Amino acid sequence: MQPTSILGKTMITLYGSGQSRSFRALWALEEAAVEYQYQEVKIGSSDAGGTRHPEYLKINCQGKAPTLVDGALILTESAAMVNYIAALAPEKQLMPINNPAAKARYDDFCFFMMSDLEQPLWSKGKHKFVLPEEHRLDGMFETAKWEFKRSLAALDNFIQDQPFVLGEQFSCADILLAQTLNWAERFEFELPEKLLKYRDRMYQREACIKALEIVNA
Repeated sequence: MQPTSILGKTMITLYGSGQSRSFRALWALEEAAVEYQYQEVKIGSSDAGGTRHPEYLKINCQGKAPTLVDGALILTESAAMVNYIAALAPEKQLMPINNPAAKARYDDFCFFMMSDLEQPLWSKGKHKFVLPEEHRLDGMFETAKWEFKRSLAALDNFIQDQPFVLGEQFSCADILLAQTLNWAERFEFELPEKLLKYRDRMYQREACIKALEIVNA
């Protein structure tokens, strides 16, 4: 797979699937208003356009989605993608740029998101439909529910009653959180009403609506 080129210039290509983690990067691209191409891929398929196809494996050896390609740069982790996209459009203030302390708080939350809040969701997904059947454990679902509830308690300390993760400023941290909360609801985890209202408010942003229209087309 080669980077897309328009008028001799490379353009970001995002390979994604529906409302998986790739939706985070797609939403960030719309918020940043940078030029990009979105390529839908079929997760787990070895056919053309699938994540297990030899051509796709050249850019993502794990055969997963998403993958972001920008010239010679290839990224395969969604949090790295949203941060890269934010850095491409500093005027949008999608993450702190010139304030080390603010950037550290932003990073602290993003790492919490990826290593703690998201972890029980992915564990449930793996044991529900991703792993080979002989490696799936139904008994871990209650553990995942317990872990997620504990992570929600920690989440309160991060956002409290602020309108956004960083206080008064929307950032890519809100994209990570809102998409993860949406994922949690789809996986039938219990969420407090205030987080559902937060998720709904984030999903009403114009960039998010445009991203939804793309994946639902």
